[in-house]
Amino acid sequence: MKAWLNKRNDSWSEEAVRYGLSAPKGVLLTGVPGCGKSLVAKAVSSLWTLPLLRLDVGKLFGMWIGTSESKMRSAIQMAEAIAPCVLWIDEIEKGFRGVGAIGDSGTANRVFGTFLTWMQEKTKMVFVIATANDISGLPPELMRKGRFDEIIFVDLPNAEERRQIVRLHLQKRLKKLLDEAEIDTIVRKTDGFSGAELEQVILSGLFEAFAERRDVVMQDILQAVQATVPLSVTQTEKIDALRKWAQERAIPATSNSTYTRPDPGFRPPGWFNR
Repeated sequence: MKAWLNKRNDSWSEEAVRYGLSAPKGVLLTGVPGCGKSLVAKAVSSLWTLPLLRLDVGKLFGMWIGTSESKMRSAIQMAEAIAPCVLWIDEIEKGFRGVGAIGDSGTANRVFGTFLTWMQEKTKMVFVIATANDISGLPPELMRKGRFDEIIFVDLPNAEERRQIVRLHLQKRLKKLLDEAEIDTIVRKTDGFSGAELEQVILSGLFEAFAERRDVVMQDILQAVQATVPLSVTQTEKIDALRKWAQERAIPATSNSTYTRPDPGFRPPGWFNR
């Protein structure tokens, strides 16, 4: 994904326009919860040195007829006034969940229609980054070619990605790092963990050490790992279905994960004590 973004950096400049390029529309990020989809918006803003705006679609809906559509148009106008910029829409499926539902007054459909038309026809450089955990809640019109430049799937981190995540959180919080052999052990023991779960087990290990007013050791973190049941176990079927959907409709954010599906009877040691 980083290579994809680098190739589109400055593609909204006058030079790019003379070359015949149109400003990129945006990307729809879907994937396993806790794997950094929301962080991508901040990273793109930093990479492209553009202001970052956040749109909460759910807050656009009001009780009076016409209010919601007006708020959507105002949000679009504000983004275009600031352009070039990055517009982040987190968990977009929650904002548009009511589209097409029986009993809907039509407000959700009208707001959604306003957004779709803008995505299709916009000329200002407002790069939309929409994230979604539940693709089943997305209206199919949103994923049609021409709305977004790409649909990108963010999977569980592979071994090298887990190593980078673990090292990053340790460097952020520890004066004295664990050695590489200890980090490698943590990486091996956390196959199937999301980025958010990795952060949490490191924090749990730090709390354990702090309670005894001593330096954290590898065993503190491994105990937290042992006590954690990751989403890859509790939501195996859902993640498998998401991966199957992505194989046909999305491009991977990174190289393929080395994570392998656990046996159906697998449970981390100590899970029953929680």
